[in-house]
Amino acid sequence: MPGRLTPRRPGPRRRSRRLRATALGAALATVCVPALSACGGDAASASGDATLKWTSTYFPAHWDPVVGGSGAQFRELSLVYASLTRTDAEGKAVPDLAESWEYNDRGDRITFHLRPGLKFSDGEPVDGAAVKAAVERAQKQKNSALFGDLTSIASVDAQGLDATLHLNQVDYQIPQLLGQRVLQIASPKAAAAPEKLDQNPVGAGPFTVTRIVPGTKAVLKKNPDYWDAENIHIDQVELTSAPDASTVVSGLQTGVYNFADIDPSQADAAKKAGLDVFVQPGFNASNISLNINKAPFDDDKVVDAVRHAVNRQEFVDKLTFGYGEVTNQPFPQGYVAYDPESEDAYPYDPAQSKKLLAEAGYRAGDIKLDLVIPAEDPQAEIVQSQLGKVGITVDIRIDKNWATPFFAKDLTFSLYGTTGRDSAAQTLTAHFGPDGPLNLSSPYQPEGFEAAVAKVRRTPLDAPEYPEVLRAATRAGLGSKALVFTYSSPNLLAKSKSVSDLPKNPAHIDWTGVTIGGKGATP
Repeated sequence: MPGRLTPRRPGPRRRSRRLRATALGAALATVCVPALSACGGDAASASGDATLKWTSTYFPAHWDPVVGGSGAQFRELSLVYASLTRTDAEGKAVPDLAESWEYNDRGDRITFHLRPGLKFSDGEPVDGAAVKAAVERAQKQKNSALFGDLTSIASVDAQGLDATLHLNQVDYQIPQLLGQRVLQIASPKAAAAPEKLDQNPVGAGPFTVTRIVPGTKAVLKKNPDYWDAENIHIDQVELTSAPDASTVVSGLQTGVYNFADIDPSQADAAKKAGLDVFVQPGFNASNISLNINKAPFDDDKVVDAVRHAVNRQEFVDKLTFGYGEVTNQPFPQGYVAYDPESEDAYPYDPAQSKKLLAEAGYRAGDIKLDLVIPAEDPQAEIVQSQLGKVGITVDIRIDKNWATPFFAKDLTFSLYGTTGRDSAAQTLTAHFGPDGPLNLSSPYQPEGFEAAVAKVRRTPLDAPEYPEVLRAATRAGLGSKALVFTYSSPNLLAKSKSVSDLPKNPAHIDWTGVTIGGKGATP
């Protein structure tokens, strides 16, 4: 959550900005973290000159990872928080706070063994009890955005540095699931007051926060107690909320920033300015969301009419500036979960769309839909135009306070998009499951989907049959009448040449081995 880097479109990036506006208001008062430093200027840390100046489209509205959820801002939160696992360049789970793990023979219990001697930045131990507290808080806290991702976990036992997760079903996805997106672990002591943790984060990640200006800026310093601190060569991070996209390139040129999320519209300008522009692999996908519990989408013919009315190539051409691609599923081509059999299942065919609407008893102009967005959005205008061509009227309404009605499931029609998940099963259930946050038609799920996902969970990730089992679940999910996928856009990042190359971990930003201005070891 996300990242989503297409211009002016609703989803994790826009939602983050909306939440800042609604939840934080216009407050610009500085929040100081007394345990770490006195409030002061933003000078480089005493250890040296390696300062990362990152302007982010996804500046956290919430620093409590349970509230922030698994949206795109998890990448910023991972500056502060570490997780049981993280992903490597192949997208596989590798050790983070946990140095190893193993399942029982049945596959319904997994024990994580944490690294010895680790501490949170408040001095509390990183142990099995901290993992137990993190899971239970994510499951039970009223404003948790993660409870739906942890339904396989029945209970957690803690003993010393071990945390044993008892599962209510066989689920070999757990190491993939409990990475940076879903279980960033906070100090249990700090998390006892979630409202304070939300703006005073306390984790065991590579950096600690010294200063926060809510919704605007955060200053962090290297955490010498991080388990992999010897491979972190950045002394300080200045994280700021991204300004208008058109000014980011000039900010990079002048040294105001040295690292930035950028829109595809700015990529060519960044290249011409001599900046490094790179594509970070990701699992981004945008869609039109339909609520089949409400008319007119309670009629399958109307749903199919919308499917055939969508010209995906137009989204790519107008919104991604050559960096995106058409898609009809939540996974990119080449990824293990991508299902070639489902490719182009509903090709663009406006004549067929009109025919289906007529068969459903609708004449041109009979169907009128409201589409609420937080700001002007070219994606919404494309949808309005394409549906208008087949006789469906879309009225775009801008509401700058629009934030959470999607999750209340009270919309008939919406636009949405995600940054994907590290666990393919989680991606599928988020989109197509009965409680999926991206399923506007809850509790509906497509026929056969539940069984297909259960089979994915029962299949070890290294089993020879895993790829086909996973693709079969994707195929079952794409039978959903609730989502019409449109296009994907990669994570585009720009940096000054003083910042070395980053590891290409899908959808993640990993600072391991990264140097600035030649300081530190070569990654």
